[in-house]
Amino acid sequence: MPISVVMPALEMAQDTGTLVSWRKKEGETVIKGEILLEIETDKAVVEVEALADGVLAGVKAQPGDVIPVGRTIAWILGIGESIPADELSSPAVLDRTSHPSSTAPHTSQTPSEGRTDAKRIKISPKARRVAQERGVDIERVHGSGGDGEILVADILASESSASEAITSSSTAAATSTTTGAETGTQALSSIGRLMAERTTQSWTSVPHFFVTCEVEASGLNDRRAQRSRSIEESHRVRLTHTDLLISAVARALERHPRLNASWNGQAIRFNQEINIGVAMAVEDGVVIGVVRSANKIDLAGIAVQRSDLADRARDGRLRPNDIRGATFTISNLGMYHVNAFTAIIVPPQAAILAVGEIADRVVAVEGKPEVRTMITLTLSCDHRVVDGARAAEFMHTLASAMRLNSTTISAS
Repeated sequence: MPISVVMPALEMAQDTGTLVSWRKKEGETVIKGEILLEIETDKAVVEVEALADGVLAGVKAQPGDVIPVGRTIAWILGIGESIPADELSSPAVLDRTSHPSSTAPHTSQTPSEGRTDAKRIKISPKARRVAQERGVDIERVHGSGGDGEILVADILASESSASEAITSSSTAAATSTTTGAETGTQALSSIGRLMAERTTQSWTSVPHFFVTCEVEASGLNDRRAQRSRSIEESHRVRLTHTDLLISAVARALERHPRLNASWNGQAIRFNQEINIGVAMAVEDGVVIGVVRSANKIDLAGIAVQRSDLADRARDGRLRPNDIRGATFTISNLGMYHVNAFTAIIVPPQAAILAVGEIADRVVAVEGKPEVRTMITLTLSCDHRVVDGARAAEFMHTLASAMRLNSTTISAS
């Protein structure tokens, strides 16, 4: 039977998604599991896979269109199949709003034209979007990535030489952003804008409270030193402190399921899986990559998942499953030499852990000053789901595991 291609919902609060590009043209054969299109949400540019083998038909969406979640935008047809009759006569399903890409060059083409020139050029999804927004002709850009792939840096570097495209786009931009330029403001990208909206919504609607704990980190360092070489040799991936924290947090959540729960608007929902979200900085903001079933896999498995997510986020190649379904989030700014900070909860999750720098500090040990390797952890909690006592118990469990140079930190 015909398979509909719909705008997927990648998170509970998502209402729409923006089509960045089609990776297949109408009439082309598609294979189940290959990348069919790229969409943009408030979290990232995401690659969407084909759900079946067949031929792409009935394409209704163009790059730049903002599409409600669940709307059909194309069909995958098998041999002898056709688009359902009611779909042929149905009105357009697209919500063409003021998304930046909708005013960029090429978006006036029909879906069947599919911007074939752009598709023949190897270019990352983020670079393609930046080129559209800035009016850069990608045919004139030399790619510095693997196999000549065009990256965002190439688009920015070539912007000065793409005079015709930049002149047309900058003239239009100047009309609408003159005030912003005079006052020194800068317009956010769509990801940055939506991230600002979501964090504002969380901060103003979720009753946050915070629990802070200083933990001796020598056990964490010892564990990393013990396992780094073997994991790097066997899996060709670098073990990080974040990997160790993911493992420790996941096992602490097994003992404290309320911290792994969610608020659904009226009641507490306990999540069956422990999926740890990891906040990762990208050019347009922050992306939450998800390490799935983190309590059931070993350190090597966690390191492989986390490394793959980081690579995908950098290249703009995240897929729906990469950013969907986190039940608890870790935000680590230790590599930026931040001592401590508080993080905003990602609804509908109940908590997020903010991790500071591992550093030597003078602490009191049995009434005497000593230099110890310490780390500051700050837990932000939703008071509708978690109370102070439960938060404190969770932090005690986590801190106890981190202090020990043993398998209580992570299963091997």
